[in-house]
Amino acid sequence: MFVHTLKSSGLTGSMGRTGACGDNAPVESFFALLQKNVLSRRRRSTRQELRPAIVTWIQRTYYRRRRQHALGRLTPIEFETIQTGLQAA
Repeated sequence: MFVHTLKSSGLTGSMGRTGACGDNAPVESFFALLQKNVLSRRRRSTRQELRPAIVTWIQRTYYRRRRQHALGRLTPIEFETIQTGLQAA
């Protein structure tokens, strides 16, 4: 059923190998932060109310303030700005 739904929506499922739980760690971390910082803070009655809260959190907090070890303790925006500058030079 799940695979059929993916295919009918034009999506491809994860291609990770069976038992490779580390593949899911970044996504699990993201959704745990989303749950803690957006979903659990205030109840919203409709998807139309929830969507801007999620987008705002991603744009203002997750991308702009959250420093990531894998990016040398930079935020994704800082890292992207540096990479773009290096490519232009």
